[in-house]
Amino acid sequence: MAKRPRLALLASLTDQAQAAAAVLTKATEWVSLDEAETVVVLGGDGFMLQTLHQMLDHGPLIPAYGLNLGTVGFLMNKHRSSRDIADRVARARRIDVAPLAMVATTQSGAEHRFCAINEVSLLRETRQTAKLEVTVNGKIRIPELACDGVLVATPAGSTAYNLSANGPILPLGSAMLALTPISPFRPRRWRGAILPDFSEIRFRVLEPDKRPVAAVADQKELREIAEVSVAIDADKRLTLLFDRGHSLDERIVIEQFQV
Repeated sequence: MAKRPRLALLASLTDQAQAAAAVLTKATEWVSLDEAETVVVLGGDGFMLQTLHQMLDHGPLIPAYGLNLGTVGFLMNKHRSSRDIADRVARARRIDVAPLAMVATTQSGAEHRFCAINEVSLLRETRQTAKLEVTVNGKIRIPELACDGVLVATPAGSTAYNLSANGPILPLGSAMLALTPISPFRPRRWRGAILPDFSEIRFRVLEPDKRPVAAVADQKELREIAEVSVAIDADKRLTLLFDRGHSLDERIVIEQFQV
């Protein structure tokens, strides 16, 4: 039998998650997050992302096992009887997820650094179409992309905003990134690119006074952007735990056959 890790419990503030947390509290022993080897997360994908960002910002970087009490639950496991929660966690399959590192420079010259687990997106701030120069690994690939925006998604985030923007679904372990335009006007036929995850992608905002652009790393937003660089942060590895047979890579395959 697999060794049972020391578990911490975090729950979103929804009534459903709080009720489940009350039941789980009685089902097994729990420790604080600082003492835990694994954290059990009750809620939806949004709360899981919030928890992962908390660990990225403040630590500790321990595996996270989610139970879906939200809507989609793409990053979560199915919620069922809580009596076997410790055994489920001990038997779960580990999936490593590398976040994106975004370095954004504003028009005033200030530099900001954020991590993104799903995607980094650039979005027009006004009714004016954004105009962006797109550079990959030091080479300008698109001198002028006219669009509502553009995003870079990880495999874990490829079924989120990226999929809604008609971007490709990336299997876990593919070591790829999706570069996806949002409502592109010019080049009209460009539908994006799939890039190796060692790529560095840079965006420079053209005509920033007339066409201001915001940058968003998951839930963190900056406005009046001048330039953004995006690359995998190999030094910060997150681990998600999934019940066997219900892992994230299987969900990615299922998404590609939805009709």
